[in-house]
Amino acid sequence: MVKKFPQHPAHPERNCWGCDRYCAANAMACGNGSDRTQHPAEIFGADWMDWGLPAADSPSPAASIPGNAESSGR
Repeated sequence: MVKKFPQHPAHPERNCWGCDRYCAANAMACGNGSDRTQHPAEIFGADWMDWGLPAADSPSPAASIPGNAESSGR
């Protein structure tokens, strides 16, 4: 089972967010000594969940393909 991804962790700099292990930044199990993956709140700010387009407003990728049954309404 996949862990729930925390939206606003108290100290995101203390963990690596690259996989479901959420290892401590100084003891990464899967990083092989590489840099840790930052939490989206560290990169985009506290309102990172508000970024992007709403899913209902974006067109369907299939609608842009000519001759597709979805785009012709059949």
